[in-house]
Amino acid sequence: MATFATSDQLLVIIDPAARQTDGESVRIAKDVLTAGAAAKVCLPDGPEEFARVLGRRGSRRPVVIGDDRALVRAVTVLHRQRELAGCALSVVPVGDARLARSLGVPAGAVAAARAVLDGTVRRLDLLVDDSDGVVLGTLGIPPEPVREAAEPFAGAPGGPWLRTTYRSLVRTLATRPVRLPAIPAAGPTRLRVEVDGATVVDLDQPVRAVSVVPGASGVARVEVRPLPVGAEATLLRVSGRAVTVVGTDFRYRADALVSGPVRRRTWQVAEGAWGLTLPPAQTRTRTQTPAPAP
Repeated sequence: MATFATSDQLLVIIDPAARQTDGESVRIAKDVLTAGAAAKVCLPDGPEEFARVLGRRGSRRPVVIGDDRALVRAVTVLHRQRELAGCALSVVPVGDARLARSLGVPAGAVAAARAVLDGTVRRLDLLVDDSDGVVLGTLGIPPEPVREAAEPFAGAPGGPWLRTTYRSLVRTLATRPVRLPAIPAAGPTRLRVEVDGATVVDLDQPVRAVSVVPGASGVARVEVRPLPVGAEATLLRVSGRAVTVVGTDFRYRADALVSGPVRRRTWQVAEGAWGLTLPPAQTRTRTQTPAPAP
């Protein structure tokens, strides 16, 4: 039997939503990964088990098979365990994975799995807020209207037989549609936006939108779109390491998740805070094109 170096041993974490969304892609990705490296495959049933499995990875490299929510969940867990700096993540996108693709991860199951096996780790910036949340791609204020979503860890009723085989789990595990709290369509709001302590726009100037994207070398790109009053308003673009937003009960979208309402939140850039395995030919710099809004 072939042996693998410790660094080549994988911990493959298959997100429940991925199993429901596209079981065939999950199977293909799992087959490619287990054929190319020593791999332990885990099927967590809920957020606590997901975090526990990730925390007990030992020397294995974690690979997440799932959508953007699963990727953000993994980064968040490692960040809150204060283990993000010493752990490189890999992801095989299954489901809504616009964020992962914007970061350079291949879209297809085979190509993404091969990138896990043959790729190299790139250190990327992220945003960390004052409630210990993270943003990998785009922060948007106010968020886009929320559509009906599937609860990723809602399982179908059943007994222990659901765990007997991978095939039976894929066949029987279902997601339960739930409606997230209704959020009105984005409209003008009053916010104070500060970048590195300097006020970009104050509460007396209504704004349509604010977006923040971690760029490169520890600097975030901030765009503020004021509401036109009389003449057309000018889009304000600034860069900095810390962004503070103050307003009355505003909500925001961080990657695929909507949070709030809050009255004040500060995000700071954590330079090179996390590692993502990308194809060896992936040479583009992190000038992050924001992922399209869901």
